[in-house]
Amino acid sequence: MSDGSPVNVGSFETTVHAGAHADAPLHYRADGPSAAEVPLDAYVGACRLVDARACGQAITMAFVEKAVREPPPRVLFRTYEAFPHDQWSSDYVCVEAAAIGHLAALGVRLIGIDSPSLDPEGSKTMDAHLAVLAADVRVLEGLVLDDPPPGDYELIALPLKLAGLDASPVRAVLREIVA
Repeated sequence: MSDGSPVNVGSFETTVHAGAHADAPLHYRADGPSAAEVPLDAYVGACRLVDARACGQAITMAFVEKAVREPPPRVLFRTYEAFPHDQWSSDYVCVEAAAIGHLAALGVRLIGIDSPSLDPEGSKTMDAHLAVLAADVRVLEGLVLDDPPPGDYELIALPLKLAGLDASPVRAVLREIVA
């Protein structure tokens, strides 16, 4: 509100993959739907938050078989003790393609994680992203999951309707399920 303006008007510039975001299939398939074209139903509804902090460098099929039984359609994985807001770490926890296939076979339609990607930073094969593409599963990455305890919630994490873009920022909210 300077120079006589009656309002503040902010701006920012960033990648659509910064912070909590929803990958669109266009991110890993040249002719895939963009963020604006992806149906929203996968981003709202029952979900399970799973504590994966002790799983090592990857969320494996063995870990998922043990930790995720009878899941709701959305599963989120917490891998950080505390989300690294002020630093980049290249050794974040990833998700193995076989674990994604297993979750999809159980009816999971969305997988979310607090790390910046399902795949390792230097991956050239993008196995996890190709697994979600093959299973038609949606992806949330960069979630901050420090506070809620593991359990079942309602997830609300709508991507913006960004035409032609391969991802979208989201404001992800977990609401307690009231019986």
